[in-house]
Amino acid sequence: MRLSEISAEDLTAEQMAVLDAIRGGPRATSGRGPRLRGLAGPYGVWVRAPSVGIEAQALGAAVRFASPLPESVKEAAICTVGAFYRAKFEFAAHRTLGLEAGLDPADLEALRVGDTPSFTGDEATAHAVAAELVRDHRISDATYAAAIDAFGETGLVELVTTVGYYCLISVTLNAFEIPLPDDWDDPFPD
Repeated sequence: MRLSEISAEDLTAEQMAVLDAIRGGPRATSGRGPRLRGLAGPYGVWVRAPSVGIEAQALGAAVRFASPLPESVKEAAICTVGAFYRAKFEFAAHRTLGLEAGLDPADLEALRVGDTPSFTGDEATAHAVAAELVRDHRISDATYAAAIDAFGETGLVELVTTVGYYCLISVTLNAFEIPLPDDWDDPFPD
């Protein structure tokens, strides 16, 4: 990790407010996925810049816990982004969430190794939206039409916001070389 070690005892009042928001928000009551609500992952980065961190964690809570998009749709998009950026922490955490949401392990493995997954239905549409945005920086007319049919305008705004948020997380994790917890498998060993 490129950042210095930090503990809750080292935080300023403003930094502690970010950590408290992470610990006390919907992540604290969610039974989904890995139980990381402290200084692990991007949160250990964002507490260092509280004006950004408080807003970033709030956006994350909105896209993960307040969006009415089905979990499988969100996780297909999130895992597509994590695999594109080869963001170890992100992909490992959301692979678990994707499996819990009912995604096929073979599709997640295809993403991990850089192949095209065999998602179907709304998950295929979410993957297409995410893949086109990270690869081409826009959505084709055909994908846009399919996404509007699947999710409506509001749902597509939420999906695009989810993709953008997880791009932010992925580049944050990669820039600071945030390590995986010791008991996690590295999806992209060097």
